[in-house]
Amino acid sequence: MFSHIMIGSNDITRSKKFYDAIFGVLGVSPATPDARGRIAYAHNGGRFIVTKPIDGKPANAATIGFLMTSTEQAKAWHDAGVANGGTSIEDPPGIRQGAAGQMYLAYLRDPDGNKIVGLHRVSA
Repeated sequence: MFSHIMIGSNDITRSKKFYDAIFGVLGVSPATPDARGRIAYAHNGGRFIVTKPIDGKPANAATIGFLMTSTEQAKAWHDAGVANGGTSIEDPPGIRQGAAGQMYLAYLRDPDGNKIVGLHRVSA
């Protein structure tokens, strides 16, 4: 749950290609850069924004989780990311047991090294 997440990018054009592709799998429209060159996506009440760091330093990484409606959607999301400049990390996409039960997890690093994960909670 979040109101928005903002991450840094060293190359907004490259990030737009990547995020347009993975969010397209979720039915989100492609982003349009704003006057500052930032791109933003809105879906299910949340906003995800990508910007060049305002301090002029290189972008750094964080882990951000995105809820998926099914294991198939999580796999398609992961595949779209890899096909558009992302890197598959951690274990291959699949079901893992966590403290909150079984989850299908698909981890990626986006083109700037930000760690993201598509997560679907598997019904018992």
